[in-house]
Amino acid sequence: MPELPEMEAWRRQLNDPVSAFPIAKAGPAHIATLKTFDPPLDELVGRRFRGATRRGKRLLFPTDDGELVLVIHLMTSGRLKTLKAGEAAPKQPAFALEFVGGSKLILTENARRKQAGVWLYTPEQAAAELEHLGPEALGLSVEQVADIVRSDSRRLHALLRDQRLIAGIGRSWSNEILHEAKLSPYALSTELTDEEIERLADAINSELARGLELRDRGASDAKAYRIHHKLGEACDVCGTPIAQVDFESHTIFYCPTCQTGGRTLKDRRMSRLLR
Repeated sequence: MPELPEMEAWRRQLNDPVSAFPIAKAGPAHIATLKTFDPPLDELVGRRFRGATRRGKRLLFPTDDGELVLVIHLMTSGRLKTLKAGEAAPKQPAFALEFVGGSKLILTENARRKQAGVWLYTPEQAAAELEHLGPEALGLSVEQVADIVRSDSRRLHALLRDQRLIAGIGRSWSNEILHEAKLSPYALSTELTDEEIERLADAINSELARGLELRDRGASDAKAYRIHHKLGEACDVCGTPIAQVDFESHTIFYCPTCQTGGRTLKDRRMSRLLR
């Protein structure tokens, strides 16, 4: 799933193209992708976007008259791109906008189950939809991170992914952050020392900044990640093979030497087999 580094890089790339011309056509939109009906999508026609903004993992496109906000959440497999006038477009995009002059904003989703979403809101509706999100992950202070980790006793990997606590981090960058901080994904947040909290705060900022710089340059997953999806490869710090722990909805990658004192983490399925 695209996270803060990927979404911010996309925001920067999209800001100028989407604000260059008024909207000539809104749609088509897959029935599973468009989540709202009031205001209707046609209300965008003739308006111009002010640019692209971001909140957590969501991209926001406010109109320059201040009356509407288009919100897009890519989820796991959604992808956004702009097309120049005359450039070939997918036959069945999940969502599309065409601008005066022929350029387009296209959302595609290469998945059987459509999860990406598009919402058209008034500014007040958009604010209400996003008010549950925690502070932006990039730029958090040590004091903010301390307040967050002490607010709830959770395993660190789960806590970092909770958008109500911190907006913008998902599975991939949780793996990268915890490896950089030399903290176990299973460590309980309320048991961290002051020094560990400081390491975690530093790692959140340094890893997300590193990821954003790489994504701005067009780096692939293989280039951006140092531990995520690197099972069996050597840790770039100590050389230990990267390990993983599987859950039904996600996989955690970690270095046993750097993060868990040589211990192998077990998931619930493995634990049941070992009983």
